[in-house]
Amino acid sequence: MSINSLGYIGVYSSDLAQWAEYGTQVLGMENVTPHIDDNTGNLYLKMDERPWRLLVIPSEQDRFGFCGWECNSAQALQDTVDRLRSAGVEVAEASAGETALRRVQRLVKFRDPTGNQHEAYWGVVADFRRLVSPVGVRSFVTGKLGMGHVVLPAPDFDITVGFFRDVLGFGLSDLMNIRFTDDPAEPNKRLWFMHCNSRHHSLGLFEMPHPAGCVHLMLEVENIDEVGRCEDRRIAHGVPLSATLGRHANDQMVSFYMKSPSNFDIEYGAEGLCVDNWDNYSNFESTVPSYWGHDFSVGQG
Repeated sequence: MSINSLGYIGVYSSDLAQWAEYGTQVLGMENVTPHIDDNTGNLYLKMDERPWRLLVIPSEQDRFGFCGWECNSAQALQDTVDRLRSAGVEVAEASAGETALRRVQRLVKFRDPTGNQHEAYWGVVADFRRLVSPVGVRSFVTGKLGMGHVVLPAPDFDITVGFFRDVLGFGLSDLMNIRFTDDPAEPNKRLWFMHCNSRHHSLGLFEMPHPAGCVHLMLEVENIDEVGRCEDRRIAHGVPLSATLGRHANDQMVSFYMKSPSNFDIEYGAEGLCVDNWDNYSNFESTVPSYWGHDFSVGQG
């Protein structure tokens, strides 16, 4: 596989001060904007020894921007570019200035068949500064597993799944078919989870549009106590809850969901499943999202 992790995300925001407060005081990331030589007004949030993991770009809109997918070598990135172009996908080379701001050796941009924006890169430029969380988060679960996972809208479902599977090399982890009501006339919406490393999934594809351009981003911390502390911070800062604490049936994550300033949800959890040998793993369809908890009705209305 040429892509080996979700390296970073970019989001758009009309209020960077709100994102800075949310990212540092609720999520527990570090604002490293003063350490980044960037005169564009962007906000950079750090999770680990990487220079940054979450980029917030000033905008009139509040929405998700793009996924940054990491390749582990120059050849792996070139292989990805070749496969994209062979599939008829337009691939744009980033400028030298933008590549430098991303702190990588080479950066390319493309869209999936639904229109979601993606970047791919190799060779992070890192000074290995450790995370200094302003609220005492010791660490996030990243490293070879990447930043976490994203669930993206994919109303053009079959072609989008095929794109990630056949062009980018993602594997299927498991799947769901979802209705939001008991009305038999309501069509099922497919939700498929896909992997590019041992993390149960780095990508989810949901068969419906979403106005924010993303359903949710998952961030993983090292234990349940860190999840509970974040829930306390969420309450203290008045951040709306999207789903109560629960344990998922597929990736076994214990987590809760809350709103982000860019109108998609953040899942904050611990104890996510890793699969060391996918050849010995059996795909399945789950008919419930969780063993317990995860009441999404609290975020409706």
